[in-house]
Amino acid sequence: MANHKSSIKRIRQTEVKNERNRYQHKTARNLIKKLRLSTDKNEAISLLTTTISSIDKLAKRNIIHKNKAANLKSSLTLHVNNLA
Repeated sequence: MANHKSSIKRIRQTEVKNERNRYQHKTARNLIKKLRLSTDKNEAISLLTTTISSIDKLAKRNIIHKNKAANLKSSLTLHVNNLA
């Protein structure tokens, strides 16, 4: 157990940040899954904008790597463009 007040506070802050990051990451993964399963092009286009926005936010906050974000956005855009 931590002995200093500052380290106890740091532990509390870390738990809050981890929970927030986990929630945001899971939400983005659910959006990606929903987009990949969609077959309607109009629905997919509207989903793409929100999904790309959430992926960019994850990359900005260093939850995922910027290159992974770029790869995800690229593959999702290709998927939407190939829909009939």
